Formats: sequence, structure tokens, C-alpha cells
Amino acid sequence: MTTEAAPQTSTPEDVARPEALTPEVRLKLYETMVLSRTYEEAILREYHADKGPGFDIGKGLVPGEMHLSAGQEPVAAGVCAHLSTDDAVTATHRPHHFAVAHGVDLKKMTAEIFGRETGLGKGRGGHMHLFDPDTHFSCSGIIAEGYPPALGQAFAFKRRGTTDIAVAVTGEGAANQGAFHESLNLAASWKLPVVFVVEDNEWGISVPRSASTAIASNADRAAAYGIPGERVENDVEAVYDAAARAVRRARAGEGPSLLEVHTLRMWGHFEGDAQGYRPELADVNKHDPIPAYEQRLRDEGLLDDDKVDEVKRLCSSAVEDAVTFAKGSAIPDPSTATHYVFA
Repeated sequence: MTTEAAPQTSTPEDVARPEALTPEVRLKLYETMVLSRTYEEAILREYHADKGPGFDIGKGLVPGEMHLSAGQEPVAAGVCAHLSTDDAVTATHRPHHFAVAHGVDLKKMTAEIFGRETGLGKGRGGHMHLFDPDTHFSCSGIIAEGYPPALGQAFAFKRRGTTDIAVAVTGEGAANQGAFHESLNLAASWKLPVVFVVEDNEWGISVPRSASTAIASNADRAAAYGIPGERVENDVEAVYDAAARAVRRARAGEGPSLLEVHTLRMWGHFEGDAQGYRPELADVNKHDPIPAYEQRLRDEGLLDDDKVDEVKRLCSSAVEDAVTFAKGSAIPDPSTATHYVFA
């Protein structure tokens, strides 16, 4: 790692579509997770800084809902390590970890979250509607909405004869939506190069998965469409290995796969969520995947205090630069409110 810039996520130039879990790849997975968590902690700080007294969701530099991904970093890091920015990723309303892992520009993304002209969508979209054509990344606040657009991108890749793929991400609650099943059926019928990812954090807002879903694993639903399905726990190396199989199949023209990760939502469904519905809330921090992975790498001699400090320092520097950039950027002129929309 250099000392001039923050740890970089996977690109064709560094860890291009890897499969072997080398020491270099393992360190990259750790760095990606730390960068993602550092980013979410900064957004958490800035979001709440001016919401008081009390909590007013409409106040502050970042008004409105905010959905943060602390605890779900292994999913994004493990999947995106196999991708380049030529591959497409469609994420959910909780998108930042996938945006970070897929290489979306931190400054432009932060400016978009702050509603500034320098943002990915010129400040018009906000944190649930991030679109970055440079990395083929998008997300949506509509449940399961990312699945159909991923099929369109995968169809284009197949027609062009490339080995690029689409990764479609959704939560376990969205696996009960019609768009989920329709997308799996069409992708399987046309053998599209798609990896479907379900992030099972056990809660659809305040509804437990056990109360909303008839089966224990959404990965079992893959059999109905004649495609592979696999469920893994919230371990970045387990995700990495499972994603390798799904990505390899898609690139080889063999069609889609479904990967479900039993992950962890450490914070509320949205910021300001008191989470009184969660009986296990007191134990959540014990299952934080980042300290656990850091300790594993320490035990195996891949990390020490100096390396950990360096990673955290570089991540913090990159994130704080992005926040400073966003705060210093212009707010859209109200007279342009009707620009960039269909009349």
C-alpha cells in the first residue's frame, strides 16, 4: 500500500477478477471492509450532527432517510473483489458498501448524498439513487427494483459477446417480490450472465424473516429455476469463495446463480430507528465482522499494529477528503429544479 492514497478497491490493474485467496487478496478484502465502515461512520456523524434537539429527520445538511450498511461489509467486499468496473452492479436502498467496494468515486458519491451539484446525479438523487456510469453502478429505493435492470445489462453484455457480468443485489425481504422471481426465471431461461445476491440481515424493516418467508434459505429457491443456489455466513472469505463460483459460471456463459449471505445489520433500518423490535440488539456488536477478520489476519501474520494503523489512517484521510469536498460544493440553484426531468 502506498502512503499517498487510500486503499483501492478491485480494478483490472490490481486484483483483476481474482479467484485464488492469496495473502494480497485477503488484505484487499480487509482494506475494502475498513474503507466501507470508515465511510459509513463519517456519514453517520454528519447525518446526525444537526438533527437536534431531539431527532428531526427533515433537518440538517442531509435531510431525509439514511440507510447505512455497517455489518454487511463482507458481502460487498467478497463479491466485488471478482469484478472490474466493466461489470455492472445494481444495489439496494442500503447501497454504500457496494458502491465503495465497486470503486465509485467517494467525493462524487458523498456530494450526491449531501445534495450538491458535484454529486453523481448533480445532487438530485440522494443516497438511495446513486448512478455512476463510469463503474456501471446503480441503486434504488424501490424493493427488488435492481433485479430487472441487471438483466438488461446482462443481456447487452451477452449480445456484445463480452465476458462482463451483472451483479444484482437485494435484501431477504425483496425475495418475496414478484420482480425477484420474474428476474430469476428470465435470467435462467436466457442463460444471462447474472449473479443474484441476497443480503439476509434477518429484518425487513421491523419484520423478522421468520414471519415473512416460508423457507429458511432463499438460496433454496434457485432450484425452482434450474440454477445453482448457495447460502453462506457473514464471513468475507466464505462470500469470496462462493462468489468466485457464481462469477466463473456467469463469465463462462453458463447462466445465473443465486448467492444468499446471512449477514448482519448492526445499526437501524434507517437512522433514527430505535430498534425496539430487536431482542438480540445487545449482542450485535459481538458479531461485528471487521474486528473478527482483523484478528484472523493478525493470527496468521498478515496484519500487525503498524499495518492496521496505516490502513485506518489512509481510509480516514480519503473519507474526510470526500466529506470536505461535499460540504464545499455548491447547492443546486432552485431555478434548475425542473432540469434533467421528463416534462
